[in-house]
Amino acid sequence: MLVLGIETSCDETGVALVDSERGLLAQALHSQVDLHEAYGGVVPELASRDHIRRLLPLTRSVLTEARLTRTDLDAIAYTQGPGLAGALLVGASFAHGLAYALRIPALPIHHLEGHLLSPLIAAPDLAFPFVALLVSGGHTQLMQVGGIGDYKLLGDTLDDAAGEAFDKTAKLLGLGYPGGPAIAAAARAGRPGRFRLPRPMLGSDDLDMSFSGLKTAVMTLVRAQPSTPASGGLIDSTRLPAQTVSDIAAEFQEAATDVLAAKAMAALARTGLSSLVVAGGVGANLRLREKLDSAAARRSAQVVYPPIALCTDNGAMIAWAGALRLRATRRPTDVSAQAFTVRPRWPLDTLERP
Repeated sequence: MLVLGIETSCDETGVALVDSERGLLAQALHSQVDLHEAYGGVVPELASRDHIRRLLPLTRSVLTEARLTRTDLDAIAYTQGPGLAGALLVGASFAHGLAYALRIPALPIHHLEGHLLSPLIAAPDLAFPFVALLVSGGHTQLMQVGGIGDYKLLGDTLDDAAGEAFDKTAKLLGLGYPGGPAIAAAARAGRPGRFRLPRPMLGSDDLDMSFSGLKTAVMTLVRAQPSTPASGGLIDSTRLPAQTVSDIAAEFQEAATDVLAAKAMAALARTGLSSLVVAGGVGANLRLREKLDSAAARRSAQVVYPPIALCTDNGAMIAWAGALRLRATRRPTDVSAQAFTVRPRWPLDTLERP
């Protein structure tokens, strides 16, 4: 079963081809980082317009790479939500228009389900159930995954997602956008132990997390540096010495990954499960991977990651989720029904099993 995946939930345009038996055949991804960098974050209208420009060329590219044509497709999976409404509408419109023309099913996919199932592309034999750590710019959650569409929320962030805290901290330090790679790069030159930041909710009795206070602690620390006078609440991060920036970045990374690793291990302990799946952009952070691998080894547990290229938003995870759902249902969608909608807000635990 050949499925085309379309991902346009935010600032990446992803297109991919997945075969339910052979796995990932081809993918193409366009990132809008350069487009939004000047604004320090995603501008929704610009994101939508760029998706319109990119979708058709990227679709042609993956078909050419796989030496296939659109008539070979069995279904088209697209991100229905959550995400930016305008960006989602671009992908949904494209998917439904092409599916209707080809008389094949159009499959609406939950963006987070795509992330949760993406490690199975590289590890298709991983058995359910498992614990999933979903950690990105918009979401930081621990889920118990019992099967396709069977998701139980174990813990959530009470405020900022981890990726959002990385972005805000990078901005405070003058490191640019996106913050995850920038913090990781600066942290490599950091000296351990010079600064100490809090590990919010590390000792709480639940699996919830909080990263807003960590970001605020970084702001307080930066303002305390003698070379960064604050005027009217503004911080002149350009006057921070490069070594100080690296030292703060390193301590922030340590604090954030300490919390994530500890909560993930606590989730394994509470559920009695021995497999942890990590998904989302922050899952590409090598320091986080080191801590998770080390902690899991002490518990005789396994940690499964998607390939680095599939940690951020991409079409492959949407195509894969679509293929799994289609294989589980074997009920083709009625393509004569042209009406469709998008769901910018869509709780994952409201999904139904196929």
